[in-house]
Amino acid sequence: MSLNPNGKEAEAVLDSTSYYSTYAAEAKRSLRGYLMMKRAMDIIAASIGLLLLLPVFIVLAVLIKLEDRNGPVFFSQERVGKGERAFRMYKFRSMVSNAEELLPQLLAQNEIEGAMFKMKDDPRITRIGRFIRKTSIDELPQLWNVVRGDMSLVGPRPPLPREVAEYTPYDKQRLKVTPGCTGLWQVSGRNNLSFKDMVELDVRYIKERNLFFDVHILLRTLKVLLGSKDAF
Repeated sequence: MSLNPNGKEAEAVLDSTSYYSTYAAEAKRSLRGYLMMKRAMDIIAASIGLLLLLPVFIVLAVLIKLEDRNGPVFFSQERVGKGERAFRMYKFRSMVSNAEELLPQLLAQNEIEGAMFKMKDDPRITRIGRFIRKTSIDELPQLWNVVRGDMSLVGPRPPLPREVAEYTPYDKQRLKVTPGCTGLWQVSGRNNLSFKDMVELDVRYIKERNLFFDVHILLRTLKVLLGSKDAF
């Protein structure tokens, strides 16, 4: 029996190859178009947000300094983004100025499984810090990261280098896309979920992402911010 297809068999192989090649090309164009529209939405929304929230930034800066004059208003931390590229992520400082030095003493009290650290009653958090973390206001400076292109409005949360060091190849799928200020994990239970759950939600987002899904997550984020009880 000949191993080389001929006649109708050969035509079927060519038709199949042509179909999948066309499908792959269309999928690639669709993804490229989505990413361009997503980036445009990020720049416009983040820029408007920074302008409108400027008075809030000023008030928060004063309150943070009044409680702890020694530390800066903003807290920056190295995070890992798309393609495992490191960048500085910005937040309003919600902890005492020597928080990083105190962390090793608290690692044993981690309240979430996997390569992350979360502690509900973290003693390093200041009074104003507890409020801005509860309402996620401390995350607002990340709009600047969005404008810069380090982050997107929607995507997996950017992990710390020490967390990535513990990642499996499967976990590293989270790092295939631009990280986000909010994502499917945050609106699906956040700290009530395990690290494994977070990875699964992020992988699902990466596979299903589109503008409608992004807008859906943003709207759900607003709902969470207005009534969140599990943010810490």
